[in-house]
Order: sequence, then C-alpha cells, then structure tokens
Amino acid sequence: MTTYRIAVMGGTGPQGKGLAYRFARHGHSVVLGSRAAEKAVPVAAEVTDRLAGVEGAGEVTGAANVDACSDADVVLIAVPYDGHDDLVATLPLAGKTVISCVNPLGFDKRGAFGLAIDGGEGSAAESAQRLAPEAEVVGAFHHVSAVTLWGDKDYLDEEDVLVVGDSVEAKQVAIELARCVTSRDGIDAGKLRLARQLEPLTAVLISINRKYKTHSGVRISGL
Repeated sequence: MTTYRIAVMGGTGPQGKGLAYRFARHGHSVVLGSRAAEKAVPVAAEVTDRLAGVEGAGEVTGAANVDACSDADVVLIAVPYDGHDDLVATLPLAGKTVISCVNPLGFDKRGAFGLAIDGGEGSAAESAQRLAPEAEVVGAFHHVSAVTLWGDKDYLDEEDVLVVGDSVEAKQVAIELARCVTSRDGIDAGKLRLARQLEPLTAVLISINRKYKTHSGVRISGL
C-alpha cells in the first residue's frame, strides 16, 4: 500500500481527528489543519499520544489550513458544511487528490435531515470539485462514526466505505485508504454526482443512532 502525506481539513473536529488517527496507525503522515496552527498542534499531540506503541505509525503534526495542504498528496475535507465553500476556495488543491466526507445536514425538532445543495442538483463534493477544478475530488468516509473511529477496535470491519468520483485514480486512493478503517478496500459506488445520495444518507444513520442508542454504519451485501 502506498504511503501518503495526508492533510486533514477539520482535523481538530471529531471526524477529522478520528480519520487522522486511523491513517497514521497505518504509516501515513498526517497534518491536521485548522484556521489557526495553535489550535491544531495540541490535537496533533493528542493523536500522537494515542499512537504510542503502534509499530510503524506515521507522524502527526498540526498547521494552519493552507500550510497543511501545501505539501500534501491527499487532502481530506472533514469540515462542517457551513463555511465549506469559502474554505475550499482558499486552499492550494491543484494536482491533489481531495477526499470529501462533508455531510450537509440540517437539524430541527424532528431530527436530522439532508440539505438540498444547488437546488438538489449538487453536493458538497461536487462544490469542492467546482471550486478546485485542477484537483481530483472524490466522496468517501461519510458514514463512519467519529466515536468508533476514535474507539479501541483495530478495525471497523463490520462497515464498508463507499467511494464516489469521476477519476478512477483518485477513487483508488480512497479505496486503498479505506483499509486503514475497515481492513478492506472501499467500494467503488459510482460517479461523483452520487455524493448527492451519500451525503444526506448520514441523516438516516443519525436517526437510527438516536432510536437504538448505537453508532450505526453501512455494510454492502452481495459482493
């Protein structure tokens, strides 16, 4: 498996931190990005402490968002949708593989629901591709719980990572990185436009979690 330098935008949040931990466990170098480096550095130290004793673990550091991206091979976007477009427009993403796990969600007294992006004809991942046309954007890791990512299991082997994108090569990067989380390749789930279905599906899992007091995921049968 290729070893990457991965920048995590939103690396101080629970999803970004959890994915960074999983990637670093498998030898990838990870830079946690934040609006201010001084916010990212202590979270990177927390992840590094968690990796103590893990043989072959990659280095985890913290930096401001733009600096984190500058030398990265892969950029993971794990930020809240609010402010997503403004952030992506400032990042040096040309020539990089960009993995979006952003879920545009709303919440009201009835629970979580998916937001309609571009009148229902877009998604966060497609917005990222539009804002960074020289990057190769894929959608992946939408449905993996931050709680289980930071948990004690070596692998979340009861789950699958669904990967969508228009670049075969970029999808393969995310498919390989899924092994760090589930112990298996991610599943090629189609073109980037299908992020319009994957992103709001997270609201369904949140509803399940509330009902059954669990941290549900997605598993595909028949493969």
